[in-house]
Amino acid sequence: MAVKIRLRRMGAKKAPFYRVVVADSRYPRDGRFIEEIGYFDPTKEPAIVNIDAEKAKKWIGNGAQPTDTVKALLKKNGVL
Repeated sequence: MAVKIRLRRMGAKKAPFYRVVVADSRYPRDGRFIEEIGYFDPTKEPAIVNIDAEKAKKWIGNGAQPTDTVKALLKKNGVL
């Protein structure tokens, strides 16, 4: 099972809001997930990023691969 840490799109049309989730890579983007570890709201100025560092480190330690966008968010929050 290839586990990814990725964004799950929520919100209305033209007003995206993302949840940072841990999911099996075979599931659809907005489908089933294992655990929610944070959120990202790019519509605010500045963008709001809230990620649970302990959960993120635990999942990365267990072999979960963050996507490029999530990796940038984790670096911005000081998790990586």
